[in-house]
Amino acid sequence: MQRGTRRRIYYPVFLVIIVVVSVWFPPFVAESGEHVLTEPEFSGRLVLEANGKQHQAQVFGKGDRLRVEYKYAVRTEYGFAAIQIIRPDHGEVWYVLPQQRELLVMPLTEDIISVGPALIGETSRVLIGPAVVADRSARLFDVQTERHGRAERYYEWVDEEMGIVLKLFSRDRDWSFHYERIRKSSQPTMYFEEPPGYKKRVSSTRQGYED
Repeated sequence: MQRGTRRRIYYPVFLVIIVVVSVWFPPFVAESGEHVLTEPEFSGRLVLEANGKQHQAQVFGKGDRLRVEYKYAVRTEYGFAAIQIIRPDHGEVWYVLPQQRELLVMPLTEDIISVGPALIGETSRVLIGPAVVADRSARLFDVQTERHGRAERYYEWVDEEMGIVLKLFSRDRDWSFHYERIRKSSQPTMYFEEPPGYKKRVSSTRQGYED
């Protein structure tokens, strides 16, 4: 009888230990799970074509932010800029003007190099099928947009692994971009911030660079 009584005393204690361990450890499992679901970080070589001209650039991406370093500086309304920082979280595009130590601030338009597949003013999206861009598996979409009363159609190639746009081609005008090479790589946050000592200058036009 005494032996059976001891068992009834020990089992509840053992169950309490199991409950405590089960309640204590899930936060660590959840935290480790959060680290797995990270935003895309990458770098690559990109070609932008617009109005009969071609621009080559090295691109660095972190989440929805981009840093575009053009091979040849582009001309803006306030001088030449070789670096463009795209910040969708601010709704802005910054052109770095080193001579003036200024950031030329532009609003986001449809003529930007996008990271995520959702386009500005998107109204419809149809999956066409699998494709390959820059030696990476992708999905090809037929996308339609409407902005300021103007409709436009695009072909868009989206990376299957990272979910970023590898190629975007306008079917209604001479504008497109595509990556020639791209790879996953960690990027420093400072690449996408305002350079120290620079002042912002709001653009008087909606055009980022001049042809």
